[in-house]
Amino acid sequence: MTKIVAVEPGSIADEGGICPGDYLVSVNGEEIHDILRFRYLTADETFTLEIQKTDGTIEMLEVINEYGEDLGITFEFPLMTKAKSCANKCIFCFIDQMPKGMRKSLYFKDDDSRLSFLQGNYVTLTNLSDAEIANIAAMRMSPINISVQVTDPDKRIFMLGNKNAGNLLPRMRIFADAGVLMNCQIVLCKNINDGAVLDNTLSDLEKFIPSVYSISVVPFGATKYRKNLYPIELFSSEECAEVIQQVEKWQERFLKKYGRRTVYLSDEFYLNAGKPLPPYECYEDFPQLENGVGMLRVTEDEFREAALKIPCGKRKKVTVATGVLSAGFIRYLLNDLKDNHCEVVAIKNIFFGETVTVSGLITGGDLIDALRGKDLGEALIIPSNMLRADTDVFLDDVTVADVEKELNCSVLVSYNGYDLAEKIAGVQTDGGRNSRNGGFYETDCSDCGQA
Repeated sequence: MTKIVAVEPGSIADEGGICPGDYLVSVNGEEIHDILRFRYLTADETFTLEIQKTDGTIEMLEVINEYGEDLGITFEFPLMTKAKSCANKCIFCFIDQMPKGMRKSLYFKDDDSRLSFLQGNYVTLTNLSDAEIANIAAMRMSPINISVQVTDPDKRIFMLGNKNAGNLLPRMRIFADAGVLMNCQIVLCKNINDGAVLDNTLSDLEKFIPSVYSISVVPFGATKYRKNLYPIELFSSEECAEVIQQVEKWQERFLKKYGRRTVYLSDEFYLNAGKPLPPYECYEDFPQLENGVGMLRVTEDEFREAALKIPCGKRKKVTVATGVLSAGFIRYLLNDLKDNHCEVVAIKNIFFGETVTVSGLITGGDLIDALRGKDLGEALIIPSNMLRADTDVFLDDVTVADVEKELNCSVLVSYNGYDLAEKIAGVQTDGGRNSRNGGFYETDCSDCGQA
């Protein structure tokens, strides 16, 4: 049974007499422990809910929902049960490289297929039974985001540190045969799954196209706390350029055969190699934008569009703070914004170590220490990915208000390329805008391997 903790007033559940404190026993006679299975069964026009009331009595509720409305039920756990944790010992895991003393939620390694569907998280499939794999296929749960890393069974067992990691391809075949769309991620580790091994992985994944809808390749990231772990080298600038050249060949192959490039590199590869970003159309429909694939391309195009509508900025001075990796990119964008008085400051990551260069892993403490005593002008602009989603809190629990107090400066949070141009200029442009970006600059660590 699953406890119901809230019922939306006026909803189907409310009209049916369901109350907070009641328990869901079953749907159509099937006991449910999975929010996806619950949604699947309640997507029909008619179904039966078995509810245990607070006094222990059982009520059967016949539901007619011809318009597909939300039932208005909130369960004790959003997934109906606690999220599944990761059973792997990945050699590239970012969480294993984090310092002690941070908030507890940052150390939780989720590996839950429900979160893959609902929130876009990546899962390895190693903690799922054959019955659970069959259930996902039966529901045609799409898309599911899979941390592939490598398709060779022995290498995958080694990289994930899990004896169950070698059965990836048979499980992907089950999904493909059921019509489930898959987005795949490869955390590329030097001398481990790159080079000829990467070619083999892409060749294996090609067999599942079009069910494999997209493949992202992101670089391994290391912090200064990476101690007593498997030694992995970072890619040099020249090696990043070689990876770009290698993946571009696969893009050309896929585009010619299937009409889509299918495999995409994260923005870090281009920045580290000193190479220009691919044109907008090379990302097709940006299927892995929140994984850092094409985010800078979107930001650049949005910034330029906004800049064309800003004849002259109103600010005398403003400061943009970002990670070391994207500072040059932001300075490059400023060439398109007329009469701007903006200084871009690259914040070195002291907390995690200077090998971590993305803005999404900058702490409030590092931001304050880097900017204390500086003339920041009328405002300090930071990207939204420095903050926990929908909050004003940095990774180290410093808040935006704390930064404003310490630096004696107004802090503005920018969410996309349009917003960035407008906040730098102090001007609101007219016309509608539809941004692909939920943040800007580049992604944070959306997977245990990416930094």
